[in-house]
Amino acid sequence: MKNITTFDEHLDQRYGKIGTKKRTEFEIKAKAFAIGEIIREARKDAEMTQEQLANKTGTKKSFISRIENGHSDIQLSTLYKLIEIGFEKHLNLSIN
Repeated sequence: MKNITTFDEHLDQRYGKIGTKKRTEFEIKAKAFAIGEIIREARKDAEMTQEQLANKTGTKKSFISRIENGHSDIQLSTLYKLIEIGFEKHLNLSIN
């Protein structure tokens, strides 16, 4: 690892090249973590507690906590409910 100079090289070394099983699993976990951070920031911006968001969207506080900590695979329908109902915002998705 002494010759690694970029973060991409680090990821390649540690998790394998893009497209390998280990790298894909890492990327999925990283995206789950990022979504959790987005939800947490949106909730804080809305000045809501996890419990308030859970009540508003018909989920449980523990589920909101798992999402925010990147420990839950969130379904698109749940993400939509959190954004559209919980925060009264619009969800936009793109594929690059």
